[in-house]
Amino acid sequence: MDAIVAVYADWGIGAKGTQPLVIPADRRRFRELTMGAAVIVGRRTLEDFPGGKPLPGRENFVLSRRNITIEGAQVVHSPDEAVAAAARHARCFVIGGDSVFRQMFPHMTRVYVTKIDAAPHSDVFFPDLDADPAWHCVSAEPRAEHDGVGYQFCVYEKIEA
Repeated sequence: MDAIVAVYADWGIGAKGTQPLVIPADRRRFRELTMGAAVIVGRRTLEDFPGGKPLPGRENFVLSRRNITIEGAQVVHSPDEAVAAAARHARCFVIGGDSVFRQMFPHMTRVYVTKIDAAPHSDVFFPDLDADPAWHCVSAEPRAEHDGVGYQFCVYEKIEA
């Protein structure tokens, strides 16, 4: 299972439910990679999407402890249920937020990371894959810049034990 995430220099991913700094090229990459795939997202993150609706062009699985119905999405109540639902799809991305990343981390084998060369205040963090010996960077595109802020697209894969 794959994940896609934008991280700051300290591996922060946001504060108070938002991304303090957004790179348009990261948003384009997100759309390109996830279009036509299944995505696993938390309810609170889904509520932050435009109109609070599931992402179009993707099969949306919302991981939530609540017994809710969300039009255009399938609600799953555990990581195992999310894995089983996603197994029916050729491609699946965990897209956040923090709680979903933490719950699904043991199931991830590849992570598409946008590293943003800034460290705005964050109150939630993605695991530092550079410091984790179980992960290695298999691809790093040349650094680019947007409005004076550098960023780089990287792909990490879990090393098989």
